[in-house]
Amino acid sequence: MRVVVAHNYYKQAGGEDQVVAAEVAMLRQHGHDVTRYCLHNDAIDQMPRTELVARTIWNRSSYLELRALVRESRAHIVHFHNTFPLMSPSAYYAARAEGAAVVQTLHNFRLTCAGALLLRDGKVCEDCLGSFAPWQGVWRKCYRGNLAASATVTAMLAAHRVAGTWRNAVDVYVALTEFGRRKFEAAGLPADRVVVKSNFVFPDPGPGTGGGGYAMFVGRLSAEKGLGTLLEAWRQLGGQVPLRIVGDGPMAPQVKEAAARDPAIQWMGSVPLDSVYRLMGGAAFAVVPSVWFEGFPRVMAEAFAKGTPLIASRMGAMAELIQEGRTGLLFTPGDALELAQVAQRLFHDTPRLTQMRRSARLEFEEHYTAERNHEGIMAIYARALSVRSRKEPCC
Repeated sequence: MRVVVAHNYYKQAGGEDQVVAAEVAMLRQHGHDVTRYCLHNDAIDQMPRTELVARTIWNRSSYLELRALVRESRAHIVHFHNTFPLMSPSAYYAARAEGAAVVQTLHNFRLTCAGALLLRDGKVCEDCLGSFAPWQGVWRKCYRGNLAASATVTAMLAAHRVAGTWRNAVDVYVALTEFGRRKFEAAGLPADRVVVKSNFVFPDPGPGTGGGGYAMFVGRLSAEKGLGTLLEAWRQLGGQVPLRIVGDGPMAPQVKEAAARDPAIQWMGSVPLDSVYRLMGGAAFAVVPSVWFEGFPRVMAEAFAKGTPLIASRMGAMAELIQEGRTGLLFTPGDALELAQVAQRLFHDTPRLTQMRRSARLEFEEHYTAERNHEGIMAIYARALSVRSRKEPCC
């Protein structure tokens, strides 16, 4: 299979970027010819705003570049992960113009929400779900709290709704969970072209021992990730459960302050992936306290790979991915007291942790290995090629 993997990197690296790297490595290991086409949001700093607006809606440069790349590589498939904002949906048309099938993995809710998270003022918001375009996101400034930027995102979504891009230019959409699939269908994506394929971990880091004597959080330090809930829960725990926090982001000052106040909290900052695996393997459990629906937090697959149980918010994909009492425990989103109580009980329940570790690792082996993922992605590519063969060529 000849595949072009296309991704627009954000300024701050995250789990989505790791998913792209793992998928490329997995495809290459299985003998596929993979070419990467990447743009990076660092380029925005040198770009006039009028140019950024125009490129967000239709980037002619990326259209021409990608079309030439697809032609040169003779790609069967162009697999997109993120086109926002620089690549733009024009990239779909570039792939189609050269006869390649188009696959889009849906890592967030950008196609129906200006802010991409279905979250407003710290609470789930589905006001724009299924609407023609998320116009309410403009005056609510749902993208970065900025009116002009929110208007640009909404204009892009509306323009491509009118053009039929979401219905006609993508052959298969990949949701990361069944929960996500249902939301995207409610948003208006064609139900017969939305399939589910989970994130995975490659290469397999192997199970850990869980003997480090601490809990762990890994991720972007931001409000939607539930950092406020996490820090308040550990304040209430009063040093009873050591916590290591890995990551960086806008809430770093609050995390730094909490670590200075509570010796049980250790902020590690950003660390290399191999160090994340080492720390994850030593953790008694990992905490995923997000207050938005999440696509599929990669940290959950990483925890399962290391045999580390999870404590997560009882919502969306997280509630779907965790078998409560077997691979982890759930708590009410935003409820710091309940999180503190669940964490304290589990931390001191060694027999239960031991059993959960075995179950978590088994969950990884059954669902989140490279081999299982390769089977899934090949079925998706075959489906995309079949859909593409039934469509009229694009000029």
